[in-house]
Amino acid sequence: MRNILILIVTCFSIYTFGQSVPPQIDERIYDIIENVSSERIQTDIEKLVSFGTRHTLSDTVSQTRGIGAARRWIKSEFDRISSDCGNCLEVSFHKGLVKAGESRRIPEDTWIVNTMAIKRGTVYPDRYIIMSGDIDSRVSDPLDGTSDSPGANDNASGMAGVIEAARVLSKYDFPTSIIFLGLSGEEQGLFGGKLLAADMVAQEWDIVGIINNDMIGNIKGIDGVIDNTSFRVFSEPIPPNPTEQELIWNRFYGGEVDGPSRQLARYIDKMTENYMTNLDAVMIYRLDRFGRGGHHRPFNDQGFPGVRIMETHENYDMQHQDIRTENGIDYGDVIEGVNFEYAAKLTSVNAICLAAIAWSPKPPEFVMIGGAVKPSTRLKWDPVDDPNLAGYKVYWRNTTSPQWEYSRWVGLENDVTLENIVIDNYLFGVSAVGKDGNESLVVYPKTLIPRRN
Repeated sequence: MRNILILIVTCFSIYTFGQSVPPQIDERIYDIIENVSSERIQTDIEKLVSFGTRHTLSDTVSQTRGIGAARRWIKSEFDRISSDCGNCLEVSFHKGLVKAGESRRIPEDTWIVNTMAIKRGTVYPDRYIIMSGDIDSRVSDPLDGTSDSPGANDNASGMAGVIEAARVLSKYDFPTSIIFLGLSGEEQGLFGGKLLAADMVAQEWDIVGIINNDMIGNIKGIDGVIDNTSFRVFSEPIPPNPTEQELIWNRFYGGEVDGPSRQLARYIDKMTENYMTNLDAVMIYRLDRFGRGGHHRPFNDQGFPGVRIMETHENYDMQHQDIRTENGIDYGDVIEGVNFEYAAKLTSVNAICLAAIAWSPKPPEFVMIGGAVKPSTRLKWDPVDDPNLAGYKVYWRNTTSPQWEYSRWVGLENDVTLENIVIDNYLFGVSAVGKDGNESLVVYPKTLIPRRN
């Protein structure tokens, strides 16, 4: 049935409006979904839990307990995956020293060590899309580095998802590089992300975005709801510290909810809707949960696009709590609270978004818009120089809509007038589409087309 649907959609897309357009689906995406294994994710979560504690201040020398043993095991898994694909991954540690007193949760000089595996792009080796999870765990006392802290859902689930995505995507080649990332020091103040993001800025890394996974395995919420059919995507509206010119633009022309992180969130929602069965992405228009934080934030702080993926219904009794039973209530982040099938679903969402972005052409640059006091809207952008480019798609939506509602395939035209679509009433964007149908992130226009004489 799926193949029949693919054939119908493909044939329709080829002959729509008498012009050739790329396919609407990429069958490789379905294969990626099918190859994500809940059994392997379960095995990896069990292994991470077996280290007893992965607290940032825990043992770094033992081979069986503490964060040192955990991060070495993660690296060994990345190495094993790389060996299976002909050394296709570049595996390394990334570390930085946090001095005592930089945080009240870092009482002594502490090395923060991240684990990273890069699937190097064939066309754009220095351009990166990132999937991350957290290595560390904690109990009630953030300074307790010795007590058992299994961190099964927070965040062995996210870290296991990263490892599984690396296994699946290592079998493919991509024009753009993919980074599979385990970040440390999250519970002590997001230090792993802060250190890495700062180094990426200093080294001028070209980051498409980061998809951070923090708690992707729980389906039983503190609110009493059991739900394995939805997940949340948190995203900030615009990058922090906008320039005065950007503030002026947002005030007069819009764009206050159209920053690159928000476009990445919309991309995830669209991919989920197009390819995933019985799963809904719930977009949350907020950097993170109220008064709380996650490891995408340090990247956002440096100006990189980034979002957080997590379960819809949290259970606070099972997050960084001492393991105990009080008044008939079980506390602690133990493995019994993880639903492995659900973790696999959310891992699949990550994997297909990474793949689609890495397969897509570069997005349009210098997108301009004009149409004041006119019956139509004009969009213009610099041509994309990409061997995979099939053409462009123009998007627009009502100003109150959270998602792109309308689109038009415009081929290789890069100066387009949307007749009888009044600029005052809509918000607009442009994406680049590959010959395989995969699209770049949508780019929101930031420059006005000069008025014609």
